[in-house]
Amino acid sequence: MSLSLSAFIAFIPIALVLIFMVGLRWPATRAMPLAWLVCALIGATLWKMPAGLVAASTLSGFGSAVNVLIIVFGAILILYTLRESGAMETISYGFTTISPDRRIQTIIIAFLFGAFIEGSAGFGTPAAIAAPLLLGLRFPALAAVCACLMLNSIPVTFGAVGTPIWFGLKNLKPVVDAAVGQGAPVASFDAFMHQVGVYSARIHAVAAILLPLFVVCFLTRFFGKNKSWAEGLGVWKFAVFAGLCYAVPYLFTAILSAL
Repeated sequence: MSLSLSAFIAFIPIALVLIFMVGLRWPATRAMPLAWLVCALIGATLWKMPAGLVAASTLSGFGSAVNVLIIVFGAILILYTLRESGAMETISYGFTTISPDRRIQTIIIAFLFGAFIEGSAGFGTPAAIAAPLLLGLRFPALAAVCACLMLNSIPVTFGAVGTPIWFGLKNLKPVVDAAVGQGAPVASFDAFMHQVGVYSARIHAVAAILLPLFVVCFLTRFFGKNKSWAEGLGVWKFAVFAGLCYAVPYLFTAILSAL
């Protein structure tokens, strides 16, 4: 079987999830078991996986899912605790006293505060917490969601205390170790992970300086009273400053993490 065909077959369960959950609006409780069944059948029939290996892989997947669910549970618990205790209104009032300018509020809440929440919890927590804060400040619902999702793109790589890189690349350890034994230009798997972190931080550091200003301009153009891109440019100094405050420690932490 060619590599291209193997990749296409491996993508089928993912495609089914997208079709069922996005296209047909099925709940995850219906879509995910069906995707698992298709994946198990593909592994058993096309890739000749023994039944024991299919069962072991399933249990391993459950274990990985539990790790993620624990973090998500904590994030949801924080959200409901803030809401039921009245802390959400207090936080919203605090942000209002910092600046009544919605452009500034967008950068502080959706970008800086959202990045902090992403780093500590991740897994959609910034949108779950920052978006309601923007709604409490009378942002249009669609504007709050768009701002939080767009500005949460940069912190995701190192979100949840580095879980995306660790969880996404840990399965490459045997491959990297084998390459190291054959003279690859990395000293170890840890050195490889460090290189990935540094390259990611370099790319995101540039985006962090530019994206906050773009999002503010996007909001003033499509949700502002005057429908103007130029109105968003009025806070370019603060937007760039906020981007630098995020990007510089972000980059230096990634570079110095191996020391």
